[in-house]
Amino acid sequence: MADDEIRFYRASERPFGAFSNLFRRPVEFEGGMFATSEHAYQAGKARKPEVRAWVLAAPSPALVAMAAHGLYYWDIVPGWSRTKFDRMRGVLRAKFTQHDDLRKLLLSTGNARLVESATVDNEVNRLWGEVNGEGRNMLGELLMELRSELRQEDESVSHAA
Repeated sequence: MADDEIRFYRASERPFGAFSNLFRRPVEFEGGMFATSEHAYQAGKARKPEVRAWVLAAPSPALVAMAAHGLYYWDIVPGWSRTKFDRMRGVLRAKFTQHDDLRKLLLSTGNARLVESATVDNEVNRLWGEVNGEGRNMLGELLMELRSELRQEDESVSHAA
């Protein structure tokens, strides 16, 4: 792909909306089956099982995210700020290795910079993506990291064959 940068945000955008955690594709993670990668990620945030069930019962992936973002600090597992990126890394690996079409899509991006490009300026959007070019773009960074790992795994398999 010739583009230096691929921007995505809405799960409904084709083809790169699949990079959104709100994209509706089931993910098996830590022994559970989740409707989306957002569900799998947010399932790790709640400290109590009943709060986790409440978050996951939201009727859409966007509302799952909204419910989880609204948790009080005492409802969040201790150390979440230190572990959330590793959890997202694991969830993304599950999503893109369990669905061959998504793996191919990610690998098809070549060396393009992947950017979750949000429109609403808030702390969460500037952490996981960028708003008006500002932000850490952690979702994009983790997707690029995974893309590199998948490429290396494919090379190892082809060399071993």
